[in-house]
Amino acid sequence: MSTIRLAVVGAGNMAQAILRGAFDTGVLTPQETLVADPAEAQRSTLASWGANVTPTAASFAGAIASDTQIMLAVKPQFLAEAAQDLGSAADNRVIISILAGSTSERIRDVVGGNARIVRTMPNLPARIRKGITAVALGAGAVDGDDDFAQSLFRAVGEVISIDESLMDAFTGIAGSGPAYVFYLAEAMCKAGVRMGFSEAEALGIVRATIDGAATLLAQSDDDPAALRAAVTSKKGTTDAAITSLDQSGVMAAVEQAAIAARDRGAELAAM
Repeated sequence: MSTIRLAVVGAGNMAQAILRGAFDTGVLTPQETLVADPAEAQRSTLASWGANVTPTAASFAGAIASDTQIMLAVKPQFLAEAAQDLGSAADNRVIISILAGSTSERIRDVVGGNARIVRTMPNLPARIRKGITAVALGAGAVDGDDDFAQSLFRAVGEVISIDESLMDAFTGIAGSGPAYVFYLAEAMCKAGVRMGFSEAEALGIVRATIDGAATLLAQSDDDPAALRAAVTSKKGTTDAAITSLDQSGVMAAVEQAAIAARDRGAELAAM
């Protein structure tokens, strides 16, 4: 396994989405990948794609080269266990983290003081290669240490380079953001049912509406406020809806929701 370019700790849904995108776009081949996960089902999936698999990262030390990068894709509460398994394999190596709420300083302290941490935050649409991922040089990392991570995450969507100090803010907007859209969709579906549509009909209408609006936003040079104004005729139906939303304080509530998500990320990092 001397040709391993990326060793991955954890093979959950997000790790699988990232690797599937990397394999399909040629950023990485399955044969260049080693994945550790205790779950046989997860290992079987990766093995079926051609990747090398192992139950534990304890085997990394004897299986990867000095320039192999490691991606941490476990839940934050399993960081210490993963670090223990990695042992000396983390020494003086680029470690790509997708752990929410775990600062690069903490990760470096846990995995080893001379690791070079590249902290990232992908979001759920990475599963369909429509995600956006923030990439930040973290503790011990220098310019260029994020080059591979940039390529890896471009395979599943857009990439933005940020300072790590903004990672919690990015999480509040993009990491949690899909849930805000789903929340709106849920409310629209409920309204559709109240007004006489079946649940299936309401869901179909809402899916098409949000898909179309999202595509328009992505392809238009106009910002959201301008697009909203374009569909809002004075004293028309949309104006009545927006007035109701404003009277209920929805705009401020959504802003506060994103801030609350950011603040929770900071709280998790301090635990």
